[in-house]
Amino acid sequence: MERYSSIHRNAPFYHLHTKLSLFFLFSLSALTSHLASSQKWDGVAVTKSDYRSLRAIKNELVDFRGVLRSWNDSGLGACSGGWAGVKCVKGQVIAIQLPWRGLGGRISDKIGQLPELRRISFHDNILGGEIPPSLGFLRNLRGVYLFNNQLRGSIPPSIGNSPALQALDLSNNLLSGPIPPSLANSTRLYRLNLSYNSLTGSIPAGLSRSPSLVFLALQHNNLSGSIPASLSQLGLVQEISLGQNRISGAIPNELGALSTLQKLDLSNNAINGTIPSSFTNLSSLVWLNLEGNLLDGQIPETIDRSHNLTVLNLKNNKFQGPIPPTIANISSITELDLSQNNFSGEFPASLSRLSNLNSFNVSHNNLSGSVPSLLAKKFNSSSFAGNLQLCGYSSSTPCPSSAPISLPSSPSPESVAENHTRHRKLSTRNLALIIGASVVASLLLLCCCLLCCLMRKGSSGSKQKNGKVTARGALGKTEKKASAVSGQPDVESGREMGGKLVHFDGPFIFTADDLLCATAEIMGKSTYGTAYKATLEDGNQVAVKRLREKTTKAQREFEIEAAAIGKIRHPNLAALRAYYIGPKGEKLLVFDYMPRGSLSAFLHARGPETIIDWATRMNIAMGIARGLNHLHTNENIIHGNLTSSNVLLDEQTNAHIADFGISRLMTAAAAANVIATAGTLGYRAPELSKMKNGSTKTDVFSLGVIILELLTGKSPGEPTNGMDLPQWVASIVKEEWTNEVFDLEISKDSTTIGDELLNVLKLALHCVDPTPSARPEVEQVLQQLEEIKPELAAAAPLAESDAGAEEHLPTTAN
Repeated sequence: MERYSSIHRNAPFYHLHTKLSLFFLFSLSALTSHLASSQKWDGVAVTKSDYRSLRAIKNELVDFRGVLRSWNDSGLGACSGGWAGVKCVKGQVIAIQLPWRGLGGRISDKIGQLPELRRISFHDNILGGEIPPSLGFLRNLRGVYLFNNQLRGSIPPSIGNSPALQALDLSNNLLSGPIPPSLANSTRLYRLNLSYNSLTGSIPAGLSRSPSLVFLALQHNNLSGSIPASLSQLGLVQEISLGQNRISGAIPNELGALSTLQKLDLSNNAINGTIPSSFTNLSSLVWLNLEGNLLDGQIPETIDRSHNLTVLNLKNNKFQGPIPPTIANISSITELDLSQNNFSGEFPASLSRLSNLNSFNVSHNNLSGSVPSLLAKKFNSSSFAGNLQLCGYSSSTPCPSSAPISLPSSPSPESVAENHTRHRKLSTRNLALIIGASVVASLLLLCCCLLCCLMRKGSSGSKQKNGKVTARGALGKTEKKASAVSGQPDVESGREMGGKLVHFDGPFIFTADDLLCATAEIMGKSTYGTAYKATLEDGNQVAVKRLREKTTKAQREFEIEAAAIGKIRHPNLAALRAYYIGPKGEKLLVFDYMPRGSLSAFLHARGPETIIDWATRMNIAMGIARGLNHLHTNENIIHGNLTSSNVLLDEQTNAHIADFGISRLMTAAAAANVIATAGTLGYRAPELSKMKNGSTKTDVFSLGVIILELLTGKSPGEPTNGMDLPQWVASIVKEEWTNEVFDLEISKDSTTIGDELLNVLKLALHCVDPTPSARPEVEQVLQQLEEIKPELAAAAPLAESDAGAEEHLPTTAN
């Protein structure tokens, strides 16, 4: 779930960046304060009445960890910092902050007898019982943070009587009943989060009387009724989340007046009607999710006026008509899902201009025409399936050829009649013969191609068993292997294909013919080139990266650098197993195939049924740190482009860093271009704008971003409220909403792993410090991760050499 900073949208954007270093220092300080609960004392002892209330509160809490042992009978330390989580001013309690403490029991109604209480924070515990109605007696109460507990009953209407209330977060509890209309009396309320409960009834129209409301989250409840048109009066609102309820009716056209709205989630309700035309006025809108409703009609042609959109999800509705080509004008869009609707007409070729698109789906509509090759290569066939008249998105859906047709000139009436008779006969008898002959000719041509490929494999001297090339048989006889180890080209095996194939150690060996005849499937593209999944004839699979032309060094320099990279082995590095240089200079790099794909896809492209637990995330973070530490300390290599897309996962979800050292294979200009574009996905250290080369500290910054990605579940390539991922996390920590940083999948286990989450968050923020000298070295990062989760450190995988791998000798074959 996304959260936004309270920085006013109209504040100059440069101000955020010029104050960034202080902003991060403040955020780290706030996090440290949050962990240590340190405070200064004004020297005034707690009042007797407040002391009695605190004792009553303690008596109704179940202290499983003994964190309230400091709340002793004397009361002398209540305001001096001796009592955990208690803050005072002039002897009166102003805050009780006890999150992540594993506290059970219930909140005493005596809490209403602390007249100066401004803030109550019991989030991420296992508290039960009801919310005390006495909170409504607290005239100075500003913040109530009780999320992630087991609170039951209804929300007391009295809570709306607190005139100073600014933030109310009761999310992820077991609350039921209606939303009290009295909350509208809290005219200073800027944050209301009641999501993930079992609330019923309608959304109070009176919420519009809270003019300062910025954040409204009511998703995942049982709310019904319609969306109040009065919400359009929330002139400062930035996020409205009403998804996963039972809301019906149409979307009020008045919502188009919300000029500050950045996120609107109405997904999985029973909303009908069309998208209001006024929505095209939402120029600040970044995230629009209308999935799983009953909406119909067409997408407005003027949708591109929402030029800041990054996510547009209209999945599973009843939309019809064509997909507006104007969507292609929204250059910022990264996720577009129009699947499971009734869209028809030609597929808009203009969508191929959306260069930032990383998630795309138009499946199960009535679209026709051809899919642009750029989109077909970038997304798999499931993104286009279910459109019977759509072609060109996979090898099994080719588009018909458009051969030119020559027309006869000035036909006579007699020839027209004769031709008509001839065509009529052709359609009844000869047409079937012609089609049959065409099919037979195509099959013969395919057999010839396969036979030619097999003959080339036979001429290479490959041993075969049961009709399949064996792993070691590809080297042929002993004298051929000796020639290969010497580094000399094997001319005989390469006579047909040409080029040069050099092997390093690996699980199996193949010939150039095996590699070039393998079936290939595009996995992705990067600055260096295109990656393929190649399936050899014997069923073995490898990953092949085809380097971009004219970006690599000359052949001799290339081979020297590739030989050095081919010797690098570590269980958390993607090993270079072979390389191939073609007769025209094309260059292929061969690696082990990783079945779970990239970390980026693992985190952001999985289905809702796939859960990634905390141990798995920590194991991945440690693996990346180990691999990066090996590059820095043992190989003297700076990665320079470390992203979650360059971290690959094997079957056991162990991390393997890819693309390390490849910059050494590139020309100086190409390597500089990688550095220049490395930050486009949000992993770029700020000092890289002034540097030509990366450093260990820029790699550590990228590692910190990946750890934040694992903690939050958010993609660094999707800015939030104009901020990148480190800035957004720091803004949340600054507001002491730390728990809301974490991905919901892991925050649910906060009672057992809360300390680990906070310690890793603190470490990640240390890694992304704007000042390079303030960042730790990767060796220190690894050490701290292993101290936080020592049981995973003991289970680290062995290096290849420890597992009995062969010597890393290069072998050459053509």
